[in-house]
Amino acid sequence: MRKEDKNMKMNMLDLYSDYLISSFGATTATGLAKLLKGDINHDEVTQWLAHKERTSAEFWVKVKPYVRKIESEEGVLIIDDSIEEKPYTDENAQICWHYDHSKDRQVKGINFLTSLYSNQDIAIPVGYQLITKTEYYVNKKTGKTNRRSEKGKNEYFRELVAQAMKNQIQFRYLLNDNWFASSENMRFIKGEQNKDFIMPLKDNRKIALRQEDKAQGRYVKLEAVNLEENDKKEIYLEGVEFPLSLIKQVFVNEDDSIGVLYLVTSDLTITYKQITTIYRKRWKVEEYHKSLKQNVSLSKSPTKTVDSQANHFFASLWGYVKLEVLKLNSKLNHFALKSKLYIKALQQSYLEWQSLKPF
Repeated sequence: MRKEDKNMKMNMLDLYSDYLISSFGATTATGLAKLLKGDINHDEVTQWLAHKERTSAEFWVKVKPYVRKIESEEGVLIIDDSIEEKPYTDENAQICWHYDHSKDRQVKGINFLTSLYSNQDIAIPVGYQLITKTEYYVNKKTGKTNRRSEKGKNEYFRELVAQAMKNQIQFRYLLNDNWFASSENMRFIKGEQNKDFIMPLKDNRKIALRQEDKAQGRYVKLEAVNLEENDKKEIYLEGVEFPLSLIKQVFVNEDDSIGVLYLVTSDLTITYKQITTIYRKRWKVEEYHKSLKQNVSLSKSPTKTVDSQANHFFASLWGYVKLEVLKLNSKLNHFALKSKLYIKALQQSYLEWQSLKPF
């Protein structure tokens, strides 16, 4: 075996993730083999994908050098989940029906949680969890047999926090949406991990305005509290022993309706403006989800088994990291980089056609 062939086999992750970045259609083992003109064959790609599922711990080993270069105490850790819909893929424990809280309905696809480390303009995933539903139960309302995961998403959320702490990732605040703003998560982050958080609260959460009220169980719903915008109030949330700072943001939606966002933080020292400025960094996870789905072929693989689907996800994640690192050097965002590849592909296609056209 030639040395270059051996290196190629050893770097299948790089070959496959480069293929995912370069592709604009379905990504298959046959497609990669044809692209590389037989330097690897279809079976080698298939075997690599079918290998035992690669893990979040393995991914951390890959990204650790890049995180260490950009991390600082000003960084934030963002944890969120998303679903990549796969309506036409055969159902299994991983590609199955999940509740999408952004759409308020069940969708079929792959559900994943990510811990995303962000500092300044770069955001790198440092851990993830694919939701697999391996248990069956009978829905009492419908009488139908459904799937469920052996753990809830909030438990996986705490595991991702613990993983980041174990890996000694430097960050000042943990950010998430209201889906993960449970009292148990707050106690875990502040009480057990000694980290501060900024989270939104639904307006039906119960709070006490004084420690005496909390001690006597006198709580009121958040929506009933008179809080002006730009004000900050110290409150006690039901189920949380330590005080929190509460603020209210008022904004105008695209349809001209008025929206309200309540934010709480365990850091009592920061101002209203600091809270809102820091929480805006959570938007990085939305950019990450969008790029992962559109720029690194997350949804474009016909893989059918749990292991091959998980390994395709792993490679897509690695492709995202490549784009993020290149973004720093090129000053182009992921979509601009992908557009550049598309134009190059069109140019090559046009030149090829000029050599083939009959008249």
